[in-house]
Amino acid sequence: MATAVSAACRAGRRLFWTRPGHLSTRCATPGQRALHLGRNRYRATKVAPQIVLNVPETKVSTLDNGLRVASEDSGITTCTVGLWIDAGSRYENEKNNGTAHFLEHMAFKGTRKRSQLDLELEIENMGAHLNAYTSREQTVYYAKAFSKDLPRAVEILADIIQNSTLGEAEIERERGVILREMQEVETNLQEVVFDYLHATAYQNTALGRTILGPTENIKSINRNDLVEYITTHYKGPRIVLASAGGVAHEELLELAKYHFGNLPSIKKEGAPVLPPCQFTGSEIRVRDNKMPLAHLAIAVEAAGWCHPDTIPLMVANTLIGNWDRSFGGGMNLSSKLAQAACHGNLCHSFQSFNTCYTDTGLWGLYMVCEGTTLEDMMHYVQREWIRLCTSVTESEVARAKNLLKTNMLLQLDGSTPVCEDIGRQMLCYNRRIPIPELEARIEAVEAQTIQEVCTKYIYNKRPAVAAVGPLEQLPDYDRLCSGMYWLRD
Repeated sequence: MATAVSAACRAGRRLFWTRPGHLSTRCATPGQRALHLGRNRYRATKVAPQIVLNVPETKVSTLDNGLRVASEDSGITTCTVGLWIDAGSRYENEKNNGTAHFLEHMAFKGTRKRSQLDLELEIENMGAHLNAYTSREQTVYYAKAFSKDLPRAVEILADIIQNSTLGEAEIERERGVILREMQEVETNLQEVVFDYLHATAYQNTALGRTILGPTENIKSINRNDLVEYITTHYKGPRIVLASAGGVAHEELLELAKYHFGNLPSIKKEGAPVLPPCQFTGSEIRVRDNKMPLAHLAIAVEAAGWCHPDTIPLMVANTLIGNWDRSFGGGMNLSSKLAQAACHGNLCHSFQSFNTCYTDTGLWGLYMVCEGTTLEDMMHYVQREWIRLCTSVTESEVARAKNLLKTNMLLQLDGSTPVCEDIGRQMLCYNRRIPIPELEARIEAVEAQTIQEVCTKYIYNKRPAVAAVGPLEQLPDYDRLCSGMYWLRD
């Protein structure tokens, strides 16, 4: 279980809106075909809105203490239920950085009602899965189980966050586990680069610190630190109980009232203030000529979750796309940057990213290159960024919009991704945005919109850069800044 939790922790550090997936087209009724030819072709256009709208409703209720309950009942025999908590490493300071992640590790180490062995046996005997992860702004505990076992799953989650023993022996043992996890993370160069990117982009602020925390903090965190974090942040209004799959909302609401009704609320003067984080255009370079490849991320400050520019930035992110040498494709690749990377042999892989937080974000590109091609790759990346600001075409934007809508539907395949989507959106927007609304907002983006928004966030802006490896050919920072605008002939 500890291994699963650690993997999930690392996977949950960055919040990406666009993730690859697979979409299967389903018809509205059995025997009905989605594609019609000849005189019946217009029937498809009438059926399509019914397919889109014929999705389970996301029902939302709020307890007296402010805890929100949100669910989507798809009628299947399994379900996912979890707690999404508005508390992550951003709410820590330099002295207790790493507490949220440490606390998440301690969640499965026993409660006043169950020992660690009892907890693991109960979950296994149910045929269920229990997991957790921590990000910079959220902590998540969730369980996957049969729908008939929903009451037990909710009771276990409630027991974990309200009655964990946080024993000294377990704390010492888990301290060693986290220190070993930190060593594993240091071998994952993508994780290292993104931690460096946050450290330089949000230097001297909460978002600049890592989720795991520094080694000296892990060695010094004690039970009082963990208890203080729980009492400060695990309050009703900052928690969402989300569920998806075969779950009745009325049943979930009654379970929430019984198990979470006594959670404390927040007084107006006692609510923790979200620490402000200022973006700084800057760089971190760790040159190591012994490494075979250079790993680099470059990003500009983007918009927060609720900002209207987030959707156009998501479309622009999809337009840049991602590529790996294994893809092949050549001139048939839709991304112009992928075409250049493929034909010029400029990199091994690249992926665009759009990481959103409450009031800020990072929009950029991560790449893996040989040291000798870094300069050329950076030239093509920045040239493509400037093209977004000046001359992107309607056909490119239409393709990116279709791909973005597809990807967003693809990731809602199964009760766990849907439950995650509900929990995250409830914390970010205080509602779950209906799919038709989201598609309409994406469809409203035009080439002119992309040019205006990209000019606002990219053109003549100082980027944040983090790079590790053989960096001799990487242009200096001033030259990289000069590539963020266009000198016309």
